[in-house]
Amino acid sequence: MRRALPLLAVAAVLAGCGTGGKATPLAHADQDKGQKLFKSECGGCHTLAAAGTPGTTGPNLDDAFRGALEQGFEQSTVQNVVLDQIREASPPMPKNLVTGQDAEDVAAYVAAVAGKGGGEQKPVGNDGKTIFQSQCASCHTLKAAGATGTIGPNLDQLKPSFEIAKHQVEVGGGVMPAFKGKLTPQQIDAVAKFVSSDTGK
Repeated sequence: MRRALPLLAVAAVLAGCGTGGKATPLAHADQDKGQKLFKSECGGCHTLAAAGTPGTTGPNLDDAFRGALEQGFEQSTVQNVVLDQIREASPPMPKNLVTGQDAEDVAAYVAAVAGKGGGEQKPVGNDGKTIFQSQCASCHTLKAAGATGTIGPNLDQLKPSFEIAKHQVEVGGGVMPAFKGKLTPQQIDAVAKFVSSDTGK
């Protein structure tokens, strides 16, 4: 999703200017599935309080839609904007991250919760695999974690050492945010150890 989601974009959708047609009604979407897909495919890049995701590469979706909702825009309008952004993905967001009904479900979920707060960001503990799946999987491919992200490097191919993985998690780089201060030192060590010991398996 793009860095900005201006109200003009919302107005354009109201006028039926989306590129792939309007979304199916909210009632026909599977928001539970949308939540799971959002967390696995989008949460590494986007902040959404209800999903407990702290991504910083893409727009904060709560901030992006709060103003529109306060001005009285309907959830269905927000849903269409989100769906259009998914369909028209531009770098660093990859195209076809979710498609078809999956895209509809993600858009419906975001429309239902964005800008409304809620959700609890539960501690992810110190298990490296769990941390990777919640914080890194939407951007990186790593077979051991069941991750197929394409925004960042394929870690099975890169096979970073513990020291390199730890440094990258701490300071970030490119579109990758720094996790120092977001994860504890123990969590950073745990995820770096998981990555360095399980790549290519």
